[in-house]
Amino acid sequence: MAHEENIVRFGILGCAEIARKICRAINLSPNSIIQSISSRSTEKAKQFAIKNNLSELVKVYGNYEAVLDDPSVDAVYIPLPTSLHLKWAVLAAEKKKHVLLEKPTALNVEELDQILEACESNGVQFMDGSMWYHHPRTSWMKEFLLDPNLFGQVKTIYSSSSYLPPPQFFETNVRTKADLDGLGALGDAGWYCIGAILWAMSYKLPTTVTTLPATNLNSNGVIMSTTVFLHWEEEETTAIFYCSFLSHETMDISVLGSKGSFHVEDLIIPYEEISASFKLTSGAGFADLHIGWNEKEKEVQVHNELPQEALMVKEFSRLVKGIKESKIRPDTRWSGISRACQVVMDAAKASMDGGFKAVYI
Repeated sequence: MAHEENIVRFGILGCAEIARKICRAINLSPNSIIQSISSRSTEKAKQFAIKNNLSELVKVYGNYEAVLDDPSVDAVYIPLPTSLHLKWAVLAAEKKKHVLLEKPTALNVEELDQILEACESNGVQFMDGSMWYHHPRTSWMKEFLLDPNLFGQVKTIYSSSSYLPPPQFFETNVRTKADLDGLGALGDAGWYCIGAILWAMSYKLPTTVTTLPATNLNSNGVIMSTTVFLHWEEEETTAIFYCSFLSHETMDISVLGSKGSFHVEDLIIPYEEISASFKLTSGAGFADLHIGWNEKEKEVQVHNELPQEALMVKEFSRLVKGIKESKIRPDTRWSGISRACQVVMDAAKASMDGGFKAVYI
């Protein structure tokens, strides 16, 4: 158990299903605890605390403002519907609470810029809830990706994030409601694809973004499935991603370079909590008579000390602690990553709304 003064105290705004996973992550991380939780009713918050075996010392509130007004709370995790992010993230920053915000971060980049401005002007850390960045496997893949001798230049990227939820999802889930989470599959699943593609391109924005006409909307006009094409003119690099609520579970990314390539099937949520792998090939070619390959794909196994969501909380808490002690300033790398994802997501939506034409960034 860490010393009390080294602990970052979290308040949770909302009892969404993903909040259960983050509550567990906060408890697993060595430098954080749950200080308080809130919902729109005290009873719902109490039931959440019981269901997740939270300590009796955790404060339970029937409104979000109470968490922001609690002086013992250092940081907040916000898993509310996307349409509520602007209001509550800005209020949190103004109350000097550090902000861990669920993705997608906002309905558009204009809203996100207001959130980031509030965080910057109040000196608080911002980070979105994309967990896979924090898995050690990600660093291993990046090391291979940046090796000019083994990988070369990125030529094309394929990514998908999809799942088929039960029928009631399409009737009741906030991701299907235009007034709550109007970006649908693009915001929920597509955010990961965009983030992975930009990560592979060291966050250089594409020249154009084009959403393909094979896009499925529900009766509320919310995106259920779509495919998006990205092009980097200077690098002559392309990427394509598929995100959907209408097909089998996928969490893939394949990055093809001039000298090598790598592929991972479980990017967003690894098959196992304590270990994850990716497959790579470098310098591959066909054997004599083209009856095979000159080498087999290699699998790299990476072990991790904590689940990736706990590693995310641990890193966020480390930054918060450093800021509290006036040793460091907020790390704007994380806000930059979120903003780049939001810009590309906005362009994909604009292409869709504009008749599936290319949108220049």
